[in-house]
Amino acid sequence: MRAEASPPVPVPLADPPLRIALLGYRSNPHSGGQGVYLNYLSKALVEAGHRVDVISGPPYPVLDARVRLVRLPSLDLYENGLRSLRVHHLSSLGNLIEWGSKLTGGFAEPYTFGRRAVKYLRRYRHDYDVIHDNQSLSHGMLQLQRMGLPLLTTVHHPITNDLRIALGSARSWQQRLMIRRWHSFLRMQKTVIKQLRHVVTVSDCSRQDIARDFGLQPAGIELVHNGIDTEEFRPLPAVVRKPYRLMATASADAPLKGLRYLLLAHASLLRHYPDLELLVVGRLQPGGKTERLIARLGIAGSVRFVSGISTAEMVRYYAEACIAVVPSVYEGFGLPAGEAMACGVPVVSTNGGALPEVVGDAGVIVPTRDAEALAGAVAALLEDPARRARLAVTGRRRILEHFNWRVCAQAMEACYRKVIADADC
Repeated sequence: MRAEASPPVPVPLADPPLRIALLGYRSNPHSGGQGVYLNYLSKALVEAGHRVDVISGPPYPVLDARVRLVRLPSLDLYENGLRSLRVHHLSSLGNLIEWGSKLTGGFAEPYTFGRRAVKYLRRYRHDYDVIHDNQSLSHGMLQLQRMGLPLLTTVHHPITNDLRIALGSARSWQQRLMIRRWHSFLRMQKTVIKQLRHVVTVSDCSRQDIARDFGLQPAGIELVHNGIDTEEFRPLPAVVRKPYRLMATASADAPLKGLRYLLLAHASLLRHYPDLELLVVGRLQPGGKTERLIARLGIAGSVRFVSGISTAEMVRYYAEACIAVVPSVYEGFGLPAGEAMACGVPVVSTNGGALPEVVGDAGVIVPTRDAEALAGAVAALLEDPARRARLAVTGRRRILEHFNWRVCAQAMEACYRKVIADADC
């Protein structure tokens, strides 16, 4: 048996370590991939010898003990609701903007976070060598740039894709109106990104999409692939796989994640594999479209949702699964596919966005929005244990060799030093 590839050994710093501020307007890993990104990138950077502060709005991130968290409180209305406003909140213009926007169906968190970040960094600007914004793309970032602070912005993928997919799934003009209202922050982001001097993204697919939707040149956007923590996301040989357990990580009512097509495929597969079960890591909205679809298909007894779980629990669930399915319509990178592959689980994935870049030939790739193709690919793997075993090995090997956070941190450090040199010119 071929020995497992080892992650790259960190190279000693040739230059002085950097003092890095990572900014995130909402950073809890259960809020989405941006929180996962901040967690693992910050950890990899401190392991490379740098000092890292994560400056975040709520819900706050889960971070390595060596990374300092700077909290920038907001109303966090998507957790607390409109009735959370109190008299003492009225002294803050940012709070009033958040409350008014939420009241009318908008999403002001990227904008108001930018205001709070500017206020903080005016005071503590000399504590950092470089500022790294995680996709707020707010007016505040332009203020930081004008202040002469070395600034780099990661754009995971253009939210314009989310808007198009959400509009395509809307059933009425009222829904389309509310979707457009919620995405109104895109006007700010389209304005801001054209004026930023340093933008980085996580896949070539995202680079092309950002350039197309925001009017930039692809060559002007740096590419640094995300990584996977292969020490945490790893095979657990002692855990017995469930021979008919499928697993997916998907936001239940987010059209972008394509869960609808997986549920349709699952319903079809149950006719031939009555013991099949589907575990979805994600929150099921009571009364939402996904719950109604499950009821209509009559598959509630074979579908289970879990949310708010730890990484260790996630890894154990992967170890129990015989196949991981990624049904996304679009992914700017594809962390769910990479994490499953790192855990040694054979993957069936759509070709949405950057997923083929991550999966390569180490998984089965099918077209997006095609429940029949998903069902066919899953059925073929269920019938072929030897192929499942091969994909489990080649999938983990691919992640170890190409998508490791140590590699990401080294590439990001090179970007930081370029940004600092540019600011000094």
